[in-house]
Amino acid sequence: MKLLFTIETLLACCFTMQAQKISQVITVAPDGSGDHRTIQGAINSIPDSTRIGFIIFIRNGVYNEKLYIEKPNIVLEGESRDSTIIVAAIARDSWRCNHTDDWGVATLNVGANDLTLRNLTITNAYGFLQTGEVEITCAADSTGKKVIRRNSHQMALRAMNCTRLRAINCHFRSFGGDTVSPWNTVDGMWYFKDCIMEGSVDLYCPRGWAWAENCIFIAHSGTAIVWHDGSGNADAKSVLLNCRFKGYDGFQLGRYHREAQLLFIGCVFDANMANTPVYHAPSGPPLQWGHRVYFSGCRKAGGVDFEWYRNRLPAGITEQQITVDWVFGKCWHPHKS
Repeated sequence: MKLLFTIETLLACCFTMQAQKISQVITVAPDGSGDHRTIQGAINSIPDSTRIGFIIFIRNGVYNEKLYIEKPNIVLEGESRDSTIIVAAIARDSWRCNHTDDWGVATLNVGANDLTLRNLTITNAYGFLQTGEVEITCAADSTGKKVIRRNSHQMALRAMNCTRLRAINCHFRSFGGDTVSPWNTVDGMWYFKDCIMEGSVDLYCPRGWAWAENCIFIAHSGTAIVWHDGSGNADAKSVLLNCRFKGYDGFQLGRYHREAQLLFIGCVFDANMANTPVYHAPSGPPLQWGHRVYFSGCRKAGGVDFEWYRNRLPAGITEQQITVDWVFGKCWHPHKS
């Protein structure tokens, strides 16, 4: 398959600061021993326009911050994944009562290209802290009220109007839906490796081109773990390689509302996964490219495998051809930089 980018998009995605080797390190430490005490303070200290990259090294600690990234070519690197924790508590349904868009709805809000996340835990704690339903006043709702549930939309990561994001050895946590939401159907490119993602319905829901490798997905509730929107381009795809899926009894693997292309390669499903194929949700529009959900080398950890994830790949494609470069083409090599 061939990427169908326009010339303008191709030039934009291939001209990236990542080719430059020079970078400056900024250290964040809550005890004051670094350059900044807060992560947002370190981000704010970076010039709006710069020809070098910045590595923000974050020492172990719990950082109660909602982060906004609007500057490109930044690395957020924690001292250790389990002990470098960024946490905020936001329910999207509540946020949208007073805001017209999702900018600010997540613990980590990304609006700039070429962000790398490494060795971090990023948590939206709303559902872990709030165990019951809450009714709030909501001018944006026709009833004037809104019921916020424990497993409502709660984003740990939300990317808007940007592309090229990498996450390596990170843990994204929420009790609700849409935990990891990198959204850009036009030229969004997202790379996840050795990550843990947990939440409820559609807890991993990229739009555009996505690669997840050696990741663990954990469902607390909801009708599906993974979701994809590839409606911006027939070539857009979401590949899940050597990933593990687990959750509550009867958890379901995936669904989609719009055009999608999902490929599960060498994945392992816990024995309590429901016998429910990845499906096109009834509320979605008619499909012009068909039902494109593929499997190769997947198995269940205990019990009898289900027929619907038997080996089946796109015509003319072998498992060996399904690589990072096959997904992103010549625009981006996130596994090499």
